[in-house]
Amino acid sequence: MKIKTFLVLIVAWLCGMATLSAQTMAPKREFRGAWIQCVNGQFQGMPTEKMKATLISQLDNLKGAGINAIIFQVRAECDALYKSSYEPWSRFLTGVQGKAPSPAWDPLQFMVEECHKRGMELHAWINPYRAKTKGTGALSPLHPYNKYPDLFVNYGGQLYFDPGYPESRKYICKIVRDIVTRYDIDAIHMDDYFYPYPNPGEEFPDRASFAAYGRGFLNKADWRRDNVNVLIKEIHETVREAKPWVKFGISPFGIYRNQKNDPNGSRTNGLQNYDDLYADVLLWVNNGWVDYNIPQIYWEIGHPAADYDTLIRWWARHSAARPLFIGQDVNRTVTKADLMNPNQSQIPAKYRLQRSLPTVQGSCQWYAAAVVENVGNYRDMLVKEYHKYPALIPLSPFIDDKAPGKVRKLKPVWTEDGYILFWTAPKAKHEMDEAVQYVVYRFEKKEKVNLDDPSHIVSITRNTFYKLPYEDGKTKYRYIVTALDRLHNESKAVKKTVKL
Repeated sequence: MKIKTFLVLIVAWLCGMATLSAQTMAPKREFRGAWIQCVNGQFQGMPTEKMKATLISQLDNLKGAGINAIIFQVRAECDALYKSSYEPWSRFLTGVQGKAPSPAWDPLQFMVEECHKRGMELHAWINPYRAKTKGTGALSPLHPYNKYPDLFVNYGGQLYFDPGYPESRKYICKIVRDIVTRYDIDAIHMDDYFYPYPNPGEEFPDRASFAAYGRGFLNKADWRRDNVNVLIKEIHETVREAKPWVKFGISPFGIYRNQKNDPNGSRTNGLQNYDDLYADVLLWVNNGWVDYNIPQIYWEIGHPAADYDTLIRWWARHSAARPLFIGQDVNRTVTKADLMNPNQSQIPAKYRLQRSLPTVQGSCQWYAAAVVENVGNYRDMLVKEYHKYPALIPLSPFIDDKAPGKVRKLKPVWTEDGYILFWTAPKAKHEMDEAVQYVVYRFEKKEKVNLDDPSHIVSITRNTFYKLPYEDGKTKYRYIVTALDRLHNESKAVKKTVKL
């Protein structure tokens, strides 16, 4: 009897481990982002209809590759890829700063609508301080430099807001508030440009702001870090006040500090967020001033100065207070050979690492076009293996953890367009509780219902209907529909058995 009981327990344990392994390799919740940048000039001077068609093609391709969040660059140098009353149209859109697109359109509004149609999040990506890149000639009269020249400095051949002035922070927060208030975005996003990357032999020219607003700091490096800290905190507060469901995330440079400078740093030897960019990323994460963190770990496994394996484990250990995703460099990943199997790229090894670390909840691809172009079969690998099944966005319980109500009036109906499953949105008392998306699951009649298994998800949609496939009209399937709010909290399930 004891042996029989022992065998039953062993079998149960093995089944449990198999289920756990399957969910690890195909998690139901995972951030699967991609950056679409403008600074590479891919849209510059492109006619409106061609740019719309290009973006739609990219989004369709990325949706097919399992991507569920787009990070779209809308403000690269105090300019705008959206209709702004404060800053000029970007030269990265029309070719000339300040020149409006013709025919008129709003790329940010377009991307919000197109992403949401496809069940994808849209994160509006802005650069806070950079005001003029080297390729920009004349500045538009609407550019903030022409209104507030005393707030700016030249460094490394580029123009920047001086982070030392309180007026700089106030202005940047005004821009953030404007975007969050007017657009139905899911997040405000910043990348790795805080204080500029060091230009050898050139000191950042902030003596005047330090003298006027030193706030008692004796060490300029500490003061610079505090300037960025205050900006991050104020942006977070601005976003929360404007729309409490909108997230604020960053994608910092991949090294926080080297161990030689800090015992808690990583075993790396490269430029550092804390010391060189004055970005105290862990302080922001641990104080809850950002809602997600995507360190740009763009190096390969085995890199002599910045090993991917070392860095992903370091961030997983130190940055768990807020959702952690990993910035992946598509080109480097596919061109570097696996250390254990030189005949294949590092895609499998990196994904094994990512999904083996419980605090890593997804990744973001740099850059979207490399996925679209299937560089090194990267997209094929996502489709066939790593994004084989859909995934919901990870939760943000520190913002809101209340699920919406259940869908109502779930029923299948014959229509001239075929057999369609209809339902009604749940009632909601507050905007945070409103259902904005729905998840449709399908199970065979006698199959065990497991909503943690994403292989049963047939649709994640903003519609309140789903077109059912028709087979022979005799086979019974069980359909389950749940509701998601803006922060992807999932409601209880409603079931309906249908003959197909």
